[in-house]
Amino acid sequence: MKISIVTPSLNQGQFIERTIISVLSQKGDFELDYIVVDGGSTDNSLDIIKRYEHNLRWISEKDLGQSDALNKGFKMASGDILAWLNSDDTYASGALAAVVKAYKERPFMWCFGNCRNIDENDREIRKPITRYKIFESKRYSYRRLLSKDFISQPATFFTRNAYQEVGPLDLNCHYSMDYDYWLRIGRKYSPVYINEFLANFRWQRDSKNSENYKQAALETYLTAKRHATSMETYPVFRHYIHYMILRALYRLL
Repeated sequence: MKISIVTPSLNQGQFIERTIISVLSQKGDFELDYIVVDGGSTDNSLDIIKRYEHNLRWISEKDLGQSDALNKGFKMASGDILAWLNSDDTYASGALAAVVKAYKERPFMWCFGNCRNIDENDREIRKPITRYKIFESKRYSYRRLLSKDFISQPATFFTRNAYQEVGPLDLNCHYSMDYDYWLRIGRKYSPVYINEFLANFRWQRDSKNSENYKQAALETYLTAKRHATSMETYPVFRHYIHYMILRALYRLL
């Protein structure tokens, strides 16, 4: 089995080496296809990427944003299972082996696991948020997913067949491209939940979502509203309440 991981990146020289190492150090019964799609970085990112180019493929060129970079990467990918890992996040040890094991036990169209929050120095932070997401994940339903975005992007994987059926990421989604994608796949297929820590999401000052958390939360709510049918207005109303609560919590945090 082959797993393709795509890392979109732009001027993440401070973190990208940790991301690359976390991917390349994965061990297990699978073939790894690792692709880094750089958006034309002007820092030391390319120097770092080139150190590992014998173990990955990479391109560097201007793009139309993160979703565009990811679509480029998935077009290059040759794996049976696909995922993306942003250039400041990392995989937990044994993450890809856990995904392969889960697939062999119960073939899926997509799956997701648990994800820790870490700071710029790799220290775990915001444990209550992690516990909350695990609580929601164990009770997954599409209706619940419409009411709140609890699936952690770095810990989510989907098959090539799912990607070909659902299509590329939406270029109009600047913050919620992952949530939009889970709703698109989830409308067709229920995921397999892996109750293990598969990844680490880095909350750092310069990240897109931390700088613009209000816009990100609003876009996520509007994404749910766009995907809901006329019979699913209640979970979307709950999502709006959730959005208002998140705004208050992030302001405190």
